[in-house]
Amino acid sequence: MGFYAVLPYLATHLGSGLGMAGWLVGLVLGLRTFSQQGLFVVGGALTDRYGPRPVVLAGCVLRIAGFGWLAFAGSTATVIAAVLLIGFAAALFSPAVESETAREAVRHEAATGVPRARVLAVFSAAGQAGAFLGPLLGSLLLLLGGGFRAACLAGALVFVAVLAGHARLMPRRARVTRTAEPRRTWWAVLGHRPFAVLCLAYSSYLVAYNQLYLSLPAEVERATGSQAALGCLFALSSLLVVAAQLPLTRWSAHRIAPRTALVAGLVTVAAGFAAVPLAPGGPGGLLPGAVLVVLLTLGQMLLVPAARGLVPDLVDDRRLGLATGALSSVSGLAVLGGSAATGALLGAPGPVLWTVLAAVPLSGAALAFTLPAGRNGKQRDPAVVGG
Repeated sequence: MGFYAVLPYLATHLGSGLGMAGWLVGLVLGLRTFSQQGLFVVGGALTDRYGPRPVVLAGCVLRIAGFGWLAFAGSTATVIAAVLLIGFAAALFSPAVESETAREAVRHEAATGVPRARVLAVFSAAGQAGAFLGPLLGSLLLLLGGGFRAACLAGALVFVAVLAGHARLMPRRARVTRTAEPRRTWWAVLGHRPFAVLCLAYSSYLVAYNQLYLSLPAEVERATGSQAALGCLFALSSLLVVAAQLPLTRWSAHRIAPRTALVAGLVTVAAGFAAVPLAPGGPGGLLPGAVLVVLLTLGQMLLVPAARGLVPDLVDDRRLGLATGALSSVSGLAVLGGSAATGALLGAPGPVLWTVLAAVPLSGAALAFTLPAGRNGKQRDPAVVGG
């Protein structure tokens, strides 16, 4: 919520508010993504070394400082520095929180029999609720005349509450003793074939999901003549996750193995792309885009908790932070290359574009099918990293 109170309005602030050229706005936004997604693996490695609690708290402090700095930054250099600080803060606390959530979900599953995917689904639904409410908070502050500075300070205040909550509630864990050199540890995780396969399969999902920001706007503009309806489609996606994530995961966690959920989710995403050239225009020409959003979101709800739930089965607990960070960093690099490739295809005929896009998650589904089934499937990789 704190993040999305600021992010949707950053580009406009940089361009209209500070007068930056378009290429410079794009560079700043790209640096933010790189300093966050690309450095997740660093935050994950620090989590394994020092435990999740200090890494989370440090990340929250840096995010508060970054938002406060951005609120008053007026030059290109200070804006870039603040944006890099905001991104690096997330690179610290996100893999730490995600790995600790996965660890606790596994323990809860062992103690109660409740599938870990249900705990991870709560995490996903909460994130989407924040993604839906954050822009509303930012818009309200802008309408009240507070401007971009007020949105930044509101985001900082949200993270003050996040910092206090984690300081009060997050478990303390003993520091991990090094058992191998860092280079060997990294290779043990990244070079482990089943985990590498999971990274590639998850990357195919993120490349597909990124089309909400690349191919979907182009489709909406082609169908309606403007991008005005994009906000409604994004809201539809967030509301679907908030309303349906927990019931869907409750159903899938008890009936299908995590690998099956991952494969089914990727196939559902692929079906969303394949449906775009087949769906009738409908009212306002939005039906193809709406079908894509619904199927992509349904696929996301199936596969994201399943993928996160598989990570503890593929790596040793001592390397869970590194693995969680690596999953995001590898996927971020794939999105960087995939966005460039799909951007070059936007001018291609519709059937060609959407067929190519559908092939990406289908390829991921084929890879995911070679993974161990997971806990619900009573099968675990016999060569768990570090196990």
